[in-house]
Amino acid sequence: MTEEYGLLEPEESEGLGDEWEELDVSDTEADRIARKQDREFLEFRKRIKNTEQFKVEASVFDDATLGALYKLVQDGYIDAFGGPISTGKEANVYTALAPDGEVAVKVYRINASDFRQMRDYLDGDPRFEGIGSDKKKVVVAWTKKEFANLSRARAAGVRVPEPLAVERNVLVMEYLGGEDDRAKRLNEVHVENPETAYEVVREYTRRLYRAGLVHGDLSEYNIVVHDGELCLLDLGQAVTVHHPNAQEFLERDCHNVAAFFRRQGLEVTDDDLLEYVTEAEPEPDGDEE
Repeated sequence: MTEEYGLLEPEESEGLGDEWEELDVSDTEADRIARKQDREFLEFRKRIKNTEQFKVEASVFDDATLGALYKLVQDGYIDAFGGPISTGKEANVYTALAPDGEVAVKVYRINASDFRQMRDYLDGDPRFEGIGSDKKKVVVAWTKKEFANLSRARAAGVRVPEPLAVERNVLVMEYLGGEDDRAKRLNEVHVENPETAYEVVREYTRRLYRAGLVHGDLSEYNIVVHDGELCLLDLGQAVTVHHPNAQEFLERDCHNVAAFFRRQGLEVTDDDLLEYVTEAEPEPDGDEE
């Protein structure tokens, strides 16, 4: 059956992209739980570290990260943990059961190997001024940045995982996938309707831009097909249009997307996509009866 790849309807919103708030990267309840380490937390830590499905690594699950997971359980966002969906240099993603079904739990490593690359995306973003070089603060800011970017994208009508909760370096969000496997990336599937898929991706890229965001790492590797919809992933590195490297990141996104769809047989160019994405939003009709 041919995929139709319908577009998500945007929410009503005003002033997208201009009212960025500085995010708090000070110690959270997770840090206080880790320092206190009472009997219940110690039992939780032991249970998680003994869960074979979780494949706990010391570099990922320090005490404060376990404190964040413990707090998310206490707050009712997670009931039980599942296995890994993906592992990477900066983060691991796991499934978990929540009161309303399955969710994805993304755990950013405090000792991220690409720490300097994170700084390149954060520096110049007006939401994250004054963070300094504290590694923990940078990773916490990055996690909150992804939560904020996902919220902004959804409000603009871009299909991304719904962000549900954030605690320190742990992000809980909608799980895209079925009972047996995660949603497939575009590079993993046969794109049955490349023309429509291209139109959806370019429209979502434009909606992001009009919402004041540039994805910054958009390609076939972080666009998935879920229930007949195309969904964008990995918005942790997305920057505001005010970022000094925003234009460079946008041009790279357009190149990656256009190159993928050229390989699908479409006659599309980087410049045409860039022009479409940055086209000024039409002025509202001022005629009144």
